[in-house]
Amino acid sequence: MSSLAVLRGVDAVTVPVPDLDQGLQFYRDQLGHELAWSNDAVGQVGLRLPESQAELVLSTNLEYAVNWLVTSVPAAIETIVEAGGKVLLKPTQIPVGRLAVVIDPFGNALVLLDLSAGRYVTDVDGGVLGVQPRAADRP
Repeated sequence: MSSLAVLRGVDAVTVPVPDLDQGLQFYRDQLGHELAWSNDAVGQVGLRLPESQAELVLSTNLEYAVNWLVTSVPAAIETIVEAGGKVLLKPTQIPVGRLAVVIDPFGNALVLLDLSAGRYVTDVDGGVLGVQPRAADRP
């Protein structure tokens, strides 16, 4: 992977569902995806994709979207805007880092996410307990 590439990988694919229990019944119980985490406060659950580090995120309040992992949301926005893109949603703090939405010159929305705050820490049932800072950020 190029060290210059802005889009580093797919962090997650967000799939809208009318209700988390209904979404889990289909994607977990019927399709066999294992629960990674559950955050009722934000109306989302994360399911593992067994051959990928990306997650399938079921959400009651977000649209279908690929969430692109970037090293830094502000730096990615700067590069994309300089290349002809536009900002749809300015950087927003989320529990695990920052999120923004840009559009490329062709009208495609790109959801950008950095994990600058870390990753979710869960209990044995997948309930979110907090965020574990990245190893580089810990003393």
